[in-house]
Amino acid sequence: MSDANVVFDDLRAEGEELDRLVGALSPGDWGRATAAPGWSIAHQIAHLAWTDGAALLAVTDADAFVAEVEKAAASPETFVDEGAEAGARLEPGELLTTWRRGRHRLAEALAAAPAGARFPWYGPPMSTASMATGRLMETWAHGQDVWDALGRTREPTDRLRHVARIGVRARDFAFAVRGLAAPDEEFRVELTGPDGLWTYGPEGAPQRVTGPALDFCLLVTQRIHRSDTAVRAHGPDADRWLDIAQAFAGPAGPGRAPKGA
Repeated sequence: MSDANVVFDDLRAEGEELDRLVGALSPGDWGRATAAPGWSIAHQIAHLAWTDGAALLAVTDADAFVAEVEKAAASPETFVDEGAEAGARLEPGELLTTWRRGRHRLAEALAAAPAGARFPWYGPPMSTASMATGRLMETWAHGQDVWDALGRTREPTDRLRHVARIGVRARDFAFAVRGLAAPDEEFRVELTGPDGLWTYGPEGAPQRVTGPALDFCLLVTQRIHRSDTAVRAHGPDADRWLDIAQAFAGPAGPGRAPKGA
């Protein structure tokens, strides 16, 4: 299979895993608070439905998507919460149906996209595979909030490789979105994944990041505070990166407080 097809299959599997979890919830459980301030489980799924819809628009109607970006730019601090709030008002069954329908339509549009296509997004333009990777990352990250809210633990899979990769590739964006100059040299990133060691960047790079892949993915999706991970920086620039790392497009996120804070 091509790289794109691998990502498509993993995106589908990530969505199905979360679907099985929330599909079994009682109506009352949808209102459970998650670690994101003001967001319930319903808000998390509503956000995924909303961003899947935005991605579908970017893939199928670039001009219309650019208009949506302009709306977001007019209210950068609130547009994400507003989108989640609108979906969270739906009845759980209707919200679940909306999310399912949207992600299936997006999967079909991505699979039908011509080779070499690039689509606008809230950050840099995305290739087909990159768009699918971004949707997988969001599904995994917001799914983590749902698992945590339910007090459940999920086993990490090798699908985390996609999240880790986008986290590494987004290094310079994390600096830029904060108005900082990115380091000139590449870093070496060595992560221990479920199926072995994952490596990125030149082997002899003096600036390095090491640790468990799960912790790194939680960190770059801002689902955990750096002090609560076993991810380690070797070098001042790598150390600075771990303080601001983000795998998602858009404004810099506030991150999560340390456990016990």
